[in-house]
Amino acid sequence: MCLRIIIAYILMGIGGFFAIVTVIGLLRFPDVYTRIHAGAVVLTISGVLISTGAAIYVWELFLSIKIFLIGLFFLISNPMATHAISRASYRKNIAIPRENSVDDYCTYLERKKK
Repeated sequence: MCLRIIIAYILMGIGGFFAIVTVIGLLRFPDVYTRIHAGAVVLTISGVLISTGAAIYVWELFLSIKIFLIGLFFLISNPMATHAISRASYRKNIAIPRENSVDDYCTYLERKKK
């Protein structure tokens, strides 16, 4: 087997492992914000690794460039989307933090409303 295909399988396998870790994190974590964190960080790594492995596996110039661009788009858009989701859930009081926790964003919102 070619070294390129072995590297592609390793990258896709590691990406699949991180996808499984994401699912475990989504099921295990207690509130919305920690679940969003698991989805943002680990799933972004997983998507980039799988798309990189697929681009190496295909090994055609234009198709590999397209797959790399999809991975780059996923690397840029997924953290921004999860940030927007968490900000919207905070503003709509979906998962209000406990009273004894530190909430600096609340004072920012009160200054902005004035």
